[in-house]
Amino acid sequence: MTGTTIIWGLVAVVGVPLVLWAYLFLIENALKKVSARTRAKIRPWVWLFPAFVLLAAFLIYPAINTIVLGFMNATSTKFVGFANFVSIFTDPNMLIVLRNNLWWLVFFTLVTVTLGLLIAVLSDRVKYESVAKATIFLPMAISFVAAGVIWKFMYQFQPAGTPQVGTVNAILTAVDPHFPPQAWLFNTSENNWALITVGIWMWTGFAMVILSAGLKGIPASLLEAARMDGANELQVFFQVIMPLLRPTLTVVTTTLIINVLKIFDVVYVMTNGNLGTEVIANRMYKEMFNYQNFGRASAIAVILLVAIIPVMVLNIKRFGRKGSAI
Repeated sequence: MTGTTIIWGLVAVVGVPLVLWAYLFLIENALKKVSARTRAKIRPWVWLFPAFVLLAAFLIYPAINTIVLGFMNATSTKFVGFANFVSIFTDPNMLIVLRNNLWWLVFFTLVTVTLGLLIAVLSDRVKYESVAKATIFLPMAISFVAAGVIWKFMYQFQPAGTPQVGTVNAILTAVDPHFPPQAWLFNTSENNWALITVGIWMWTGFAMVILSAGLKGIPASLLEAARMDGANELQVFFQVIMPLLRPTLTVVTTTLIINVLKIFDVVYVMTNGNLGTEVIANRMYKEMFNYQNFGRASAIAVILLVAIIPVMVLNIKRFGRKGSAI
């Protein structure tokens, strides 16, 4: 560890808190000299000011700088206009990346929400509900890197006729001795679906927990009233539960969409985006650190940001409506 690293570490750990303490100490002393009414108006902004400064320094400025770099060349020395953005949507390799993200967006979100809802409904009707939910939620306690390593071992492939050390091939060959072992991560017709399966395994527990909480918030009297009116279980589910659960479903779906648009860890660990499995975040990382093309990497980051913003706005508006209703 160099002396410069130690100095910057001390500045971060000791210097920043001391500066904040000194700022608040001086401001609070200054506020004592003004009237109580003025103090009440000013104090919230005084306390929020350091947060605004940090937000501007570590979020707003980098975002603006990234947008500017997206219009520059690879070395950020020359303005090239929309050339980086045009190349993203015309380069065959980038079109494969966008296609992969679309697959993740549609199938990952659809299957995860469906499984989460199904498990939430079914587990709500059994005595061992807590055990079932804890088991399904357990993958969320594992980091995405660890999940990628685990599933990389599970997808291990050995030639036919030899013992299969990969869990998936071992189970399938045990069930059907004639099943040909598959190289799940190397077969280009299967590897993307294999990666999406890992994402579904990770996030189904999250969808289940949120949807289960939404289900428990539905008054039991409404369900009983529907049954007394002659509705069967399917009618109760689709005509009573689903309409009442729609706000929760929207929140879960938009959260999954935001996370899947920036999916990186699983792909990086398991395939590093090779063999046609690249996604937007993975490609952005390669453009920045492998190819040193800062302009194109920034353009990809801008596209990712633009894709996520509408989903975030939808979520914020929905929370705003719920807050005003309360």
